[in-house]
Amino acid sequence: MQVVQRTWRAGSGWDGPLEAPGSGATVVVAFGGRVPVDVLEDLGRALPGAACIGCSTAGEIAGDEILDDGVSLAIVSFESTTARVSTVPVAPDAGRALGEALQGEGLAHVFVLSDGLQVNGSALVAGLREQLGDGVVVTGGLAGDGSRFGSTWVWSGGRPLEGHIVALGLYGDVEVQHACGGGWEPFGIERTVTSSRDNVLMALDGRPALALYKEYLGDLADELPATGLLFPLALLDRHGDDMVRTILAVDEEAQSLTFAGDVPEGSRVRLMRTTLDSLVDAAAEATATVSGGGPVLALVVSCVGRRLVLADRAEDEPEAVSDQLPAGSGLLGFFSYGELSPTADGTCDLHNQTMTLTVWRESTST
Repeated sequence: MQVVQRTWRAGSGWDGPLEAPGSGATVVVAFGGRVPVDVLEDLGRALPGAACIGCSTAGEIAGDEILDDGVSLAIVSFESTTARVSTVPVAPDAGRALGEALQGEGLAHVFVLSDGLQVNGSALVAGLREQLGDGVVVTGGLAGDGSRFGSTWVWSGGRPLEGHIVALGLYGDVEVQHACGGGWEPFGIERTVTSSRDNVLMALDGRPALALYKEYLGDLADELPATGLLFPLALLDRHGDDMVRTILAVDEEAQSLTFAGDVPEGSRVRLMRTTLDSLVDAAAEATATVSGGGPVLALVVSCVGRRLVLADRAEDEPEAVSDQLPAGSGLLGFFSYGELSPTADGTCDLHNQTMTLTVWRESTST
């Protein structure tokens, strides 16, 4: 496996040639902000025949640097691994459709990038699990749009598409590792979800969810939904594997909150908060679980809420990841509206407010 990383910036363009570093199957992974459409289309034309996947972001990660409204990409040439891309519109059965399209002999990994505002991430993951089973590692994330929450896109077929989900299947000798770091802790009293529909929360303890949430936020409530990223909701698991949910939208008329994933009725929940050091330390600890020698390509998907909390220290997170990787490794990623990664039992799920890591290493590489 050979990897070349490139960045595009307004005013200066690409920082190097867009060429595959080897002769095997080529995969292009690209993350971009609000960039001209022709930049993405030109990128697709520059690498004909490559399996291309990417999405919009709330910030692009290139090594230990963070870009805004640029493009960060990796061009990967595999020696004995093959790749296939499938793209579907956002729909309740999108996960199953993607899984069915990518199933095949030797399928080892599926990397999924989805529209970040129209999708129910829990339903997407459930469909993928149903179709692929537990033998395929599934990771990825939900596209972002800064803190604007206006529109998002995925990159497939050399062009940006709104309202779609794209998935990359890798087959053969690729070795995939994954990790997930949090760093958040619950605060305040436990409450019960007394009314919800999938990922829409209507009531907590019988009270309108939005009104109750605004009480916690105080003056910050005027800047919802963006400020909701600072205080996510924890679905409490009595076995200690709590799941975090981030707000995507608010409905003043219905007094409801829309989250990136399901918030089932009867769930016990608490608000969460964090510190700067807790976030960075969690990223480093997660990366330290990656084992094995030799360079890798590490794909980071980190929640935009983490970036907002870290503010001027946001680059500390990719630096902490980079410091833990084998020498010569590549690091590429984006800030997201949700992260897809296996939980402790190996089952993929939707996460929020986490830093997730997907590591590619080809077992036949020298």
